[in-house]
Amino acid sequence: MSRTQTTGAAWVVALFLLLALCATPALAYLQDASSKPQAPASRPDSAKASANTSAAPSASEIAAAKASGKVWVNLDTGIYHKAGRWYGKTKNGKFMTPEEAKKAGYRPAKRD
Repeated sequence: MSRTQTTGAAWVVALFLLLALCATPALAYLQDASSKPQAPASRPDSAKASANTSAAPSASEIAAAKASGKVWVNLDTGIYHKAGRWYGKTKNGKFMTPEEAKKAGYRPAKRD
């Protein structure tokens, strides 16, 4: 084996070892990240503790809440709606007064 062939082989071995050393921690990190359960998105405390996520409200419940000035809070996004497309329609939500919603940390929808 000539000297240039030996030097080339040494470079290949060195490169392989360097890649192996760099890839091992990254693969371990990816494996740990995929095995851990994902934390839920950050939401106001009242959304985390809320058990009021029953079936969607009926049309009469929506009309009564709208007439009394209540807002619909989407517990998944932390946004409340005064009227419009999403009022009483999201899967996980409940009615509150605007003051209750603000106090609980919810924010108003930009568009209703």
